[in-house]
Amino acid sequence: MSSTAPGLSEARSFDSLLEGRSIGRFQVLIISVCAVISMVDGFDTQVIALAANGIAQQFGANVADFGPIFGIGLFGGLVGAIVFGLLGDRFGRKPVLLISVAIVAIGSLVTPFTETTTTLLIVRFVTGLGLGGALPGVISLTSEYAPVRRRAATVALMFCGFPLGAVVGGLLSTVLIPAFGWASVFWLGGLVPVILIPVIVFAIPESVRFLSMRSDKRALARVLKRLRLPEEYAPSIQPAPAEERAPLPSLFTQGRAVGTLMLWLILLLSLLMTYFLTNWIPLVATQNGLDARTGILGAVMLNLGSIVGSIVLGRFVRARPTATIVAGYLLGAVAIAAIGQVAHSAPGLLITTFLAGFFAIGAQLCTVGLCATFYSDALRATGVGSAMGVARLGAILGPVIGGVLLAGGVSTPIVFVVIAIVSVVAALAMLVMGLLVLRRRSVQTAPRAAVAHA
Repeated sequence: MSSTAPGLSEARSFDSLLEGRSIGRFQVLIISVCAVISMVDGFDTQVIALAANGIAQQFGANVADFGPIFGIGLFGGLVGAIVFGLLGDRFGRKPVLLISVAIVAIGSLVTPFTETTTTLLIVRFVTGLGLGGALPGVISLTSEYAPVRRRAATVALMFCGFPLGAVVGGLLSTVLIPAFGWASVFWLGGLVPVILIPVIVFAIPESVRFLSMRSDKRALARVLKRLRLPEEYAPSIQPAPAEERAPLPSLFTQGRAVGTLMLWLILLLSLLMTYFLTNWIPLVATQNGLDARTGILGAVMLNLGSIVGSIVLGRFVRARPTATIVAGYLLGAVAIAAIGQVAHSAPGLLITTFLAGFFAIGAQLCTVGLCATFYSDALRATGVGSAMGVARLGAILGPVIGGVLLAGGVSTPIVFVVIAIVSVVAALAMLVMGLLVLRRRSVQTAPRAAVAHA
């Protein structure tokens, strides 16, 4: 195509070039690789819990002392997401993503060589840095290379890799740990990132926004060629404006204060509950006389339930957000309390963990969606970012609190009743938000909707 073709010299955004086109093979490749990286995150989060019993036996440690080990990896993820996100803005998403994946590979491969809980804590923190550092890269690349009209759905689909990775990790652990020991899951968890490194180098492009900001027209032309777009458009591509972030205090003005606080509370409690269940179900099962395989399958059922629950509850949440989410958390609380009562029974454990994932974690995923729709376009980045930042604190606290309760000699039924109460409080917070915020909004919007209809 000639460079003098009409319209090629006009300034345009990369988004405008993608609109109206179906998602091609190159975009599918990018999204798929990002989903696999997300799966590595879910795999790693799950297998440390599944391997904890074997690690404790080898170290001569008490499994109840593993709360900080579970929590430190999540804390590393929080630090990694912040630090590597800033580095990605400056040096590009691709090199930072490569470094993050390499850190994950090294951390996983070094884990079998640890001999004390102290060294394991350090290695888990470093591995968490890599997992958290990869997060901004996979979000940025997935969203940039997806058409605007499909962007939210594509990012959500990519993030399904996390629970899927946890499920795969659980299923593989039932085979690998009994046959080859706990170290085998970390060998596998390190091998996959090693394989991903050359794939990222040769198959994944740099962020278009970063390339256009650097005016790297040659690299932009190569990207356009792989997307089957005219390479001559490269000089005319303008960098997309950075997503504006409103000041944090604006989340508490114009009647948003109650909604913001309730969303923070709901998501903090949700992740506290979720990460407690993810990390402690396998260990609690073995402490109650079940074999390690059943404990692992309990974690698998929890993650499967969350995937199914998010799909089913998601069909109702748009029409009835308050009722759907409140019901999910309350029914989830019943299932969580039941886990403690049937932790000695394999069928009972598998059924109750699936139901806990379906209702409680399914409600949590619906709450994340509600958070995105609660704020206007100008506030969405700040609102969602701050809510998920607060929620991360719950993710760190959940495993630690579980360890404190179990180390203190609290019985299994009582421990799960405590976590069930957490889910009930989340339901109450959602009810408050529904009555004081969402209902008022619907009342205020009704007259405007009637005028628009007329």
